[in-house]
Amino acid sequence: MEHTYQYAWVIPLLPLPVIMSMGFGLFFIPTATKNLRRIWAFPSVLFLSIAMVFSVQLSIQQINGSSIYQYLWSWTVNNDFSLEFGYLIDPLTSIMLVLITTVGILVLVYSDGYMSHDEGYLRFFIYISFFNTSMLGLVTSSNLIQIYFFWELVGMCSYLLIGFWFTRPIAATACQKAFVTNRVGDFGLLLGILGFFWITGSVEFRDLFKIANNWIPNNGIHSLLTTLCAFLLFLGAVAKSAQFPLHVWLPDAMEGPTPISALIHAATMVAAGIFLLARLLPLFISLPFIMSFISLIGTITLFLGATLALSQRDIKRSLAYSTMSQLGYMMLALGIGSYQAALFHLITHAYSKGLLFLGSGSIIHSMEPLVGYSPDKSQNMVLMGGLRKYIPITRTTFLCGTLSLCGIPPLACFWSKDQILSNSWLYSPFFGIIASFTAGLTAFYMFRIYLLTFDGYLRVHFQSYSSTKESSLYSLSLWGKRLPKGVNRNFILSTTKSGVSFFSQNIFQNPGNTRNRIGSFSTSFGAKNTFAYPHETGNTMLFPLLILFIFTLFIGFIGISFDNGAMENRIAELTLLSKWLTPSINFIQESSNSSINSYEFITNAIYSVSLAIFGLFIAYIFYGSAYSFFQNLNLINFFVKGSLVKGSLKKDFFDSVKKKIYSWSYNRGYIDIFYTRVFTLGIRGLTELMEFFDKSIIDGITNGVGLASFCIGEEIKYVGGGRISSYLFFFLCYVSAFLFFFLS
Repeated sequence: MEHTYQYAWVIPLLPLPVIMSMGFGLFFIPTATKNLRRIWAFPSVLFLSIAMVFSVQLSIQQINGSSIYQYLWSWTVNNDFSLEFGYLIDPLTSIMLVLITTVGILVLVYSDGYMSHDEGYLRFFIYISFFNTSMLGLVTSSNLIQIYFFWELVGMCSYLLIGFWFTRPIAATACQKAFVTNRVGDFGLLLGILGFFWITGSVEFRDLFKIANNWIPNNGIHSLLTTLCAFLLFLGAVAKSAQFPLHVWLPDAMEGPTPISALIHAATMVAAGIFLLARLLPLFISLPFIMSFISLIGTITLFLGATLALSQRDIKRSLAYSTMSQLGYMMLALGIGSYQAALFHLITHAYSKGLLFLGSGSIIHSMEPLVGYSPDKSQNMVLMGGLRKYIPITRTTFLCGTLSLCGIPPLACFWSKDQILSNSWLYSPFFGIIASFTAGLTAFYMFRIYLLTFDGYLRVHFQSYSSTKESSLYSLSLWGKRLPKGVNRNFILSTTKSGVSFFSQNIFQNPGNTRNRIGSFSTSFGAKNTFAYPHETGNTMLFPLLILFIFTLFIGFIGISFDNGAMENRIAELTLLSKWLTPSINFIQESSNSSINSYEFITNAIYSVSLAIFGLFIAYIFYGSAYSFFQNLNLINFFVKGSLVKGSLKKDFFDSVKKKIYSWSYNRGYIDIFYTRVFTLGIRGLTELMEFFDKSIIDGITNGVGLASFCIGEEIKYVGGGRISSYLFFFLCYVSAFLFFFLS
């Protein structure tokens, strides 16, 4: 065991040889390296697989009750200061190592197929391998300075991967937005680290946790200073994990390749903020105000993310807001002290959301032959539909991930989300109500994504109308349909750059009238009069989906534990969470018992599953094949317009509510607009004012003095003509003027 721990330092370094080999190959022999580019995927997967084997072995030892292992090397030492670096292996580290390596391997395999035709194939693998190295280094770090070093490397890799297709202006803007937003949090993190070093004289976790229990009552340190430093540390986690109000970068980050969305923005990088809070939770627990603030930010984030996902049309942006909401659940759990539930949900969400993002990449690949290689079209759910018969494997795996996020048993996220909901109700009814309502919203918008993508029939253009004025679009939903004047309501409007295209509403409801229209859509490539249909992706992209599908089915069972009955006691003894998900460095204890009795479990399960089923039912009414049936029964008007409301104000009132809710969700809660006007335009106006002050006032004074000196010199040179009478005359004038002002 000790032998294995001694060589754990190689885990973050294993991807480096492949990175260096590809980099030197592209620099010295670019032609040969590019010709053999598909071969480089094998060593990338191989070395990360070796890291996974090490990680699994370390995790097994932690599960079996091994002690925490820490190895340090001296970095800087003098009389008053010493800084060390090394690695720390504890249950939290083992969780993250297994999570990063398993998801990383599957994403690398998937990327080989997804990026096979991209010119930047090798550059992509260099970036993603270096990201894996940085993330592995972050989770094994033994102190705050080392964490900050790898924290910045992770941010740099994120910047490179989001802007991978940098020739597209929207991708370049997205990576800049992510970089700037994360710099706000990173600056706060750096200030927090320096503040705690000033207070405690150390950046080692053990020293911080020991001093944290005694500094306020015994050392007389002012609580305001410690609270401020803890808030600055939390600010770094807010930016990295896309929490309100620094969440605005996450949906725009979807402009990167889809494998990056699965790896960075679903399973690993955004989990870095959760990891940091979990690592420092013994520190935060000594500050009740910070714990309350963490839970409040988590509650706002989980609700805001769910509401903003309601009306998104881009499939990846919808999943991005779902990620934001689920990270809010984890933050809420940490804020209320539910350490195990937060980490459990981190695990289940990572595999489920990784499955959904990789599935969305398979959907995008299937749509590109039909709509062209444009993200605005290939990722637009309005243009999809009926894909279940064209990509059945993707559909099955995507449905599994969807139901898992909705909280349907026995899938992964049901077990973890159920724990968070129960602990939220125990901590505060307010948090419990918001978390429960958001669980219903999650089921609604996730099933909406599935239905718009796979249910019904493929929606294709059949008639176009030129339009110089871009009009807004309400997708087929409970928010209603806004159509231009004179257009029959049997059409659904979709705004494109080339004009306004219309889809028949019968495509959603009447399959007999639609099949022929699907075949009448010809692609812009290939032979003339040929037709392209959605198709299943290659094996290298389907294999990771199937593996994540298995994880999503069974990973949730590691958290089952009961405390009554012989068989249930046996399960409690075998459950991994009771031994694995223990608090960081064993300095705190879980706020509540991890095991529950079967009656309490069943009661909580019925409640959470009922919320999920209700959300699924509402989504099915408005987006599924039941739309026509319920419309004929006039139930749509009952739910949306409120048939119980009488009077002439009924239609106008509910139309106004629908538009406001839709506008709030589709426009991202107007938060981006607020930031643009206040910060972007405000800072730009301030710089213009400073430029005017600098040029007109500062430079004006300097230039004015110079110009005045020049003019005075020009005048004086005519005075010195060499005549004594002239000198006497001017002398008398000066004396007279002086006497006049002096005497007056």
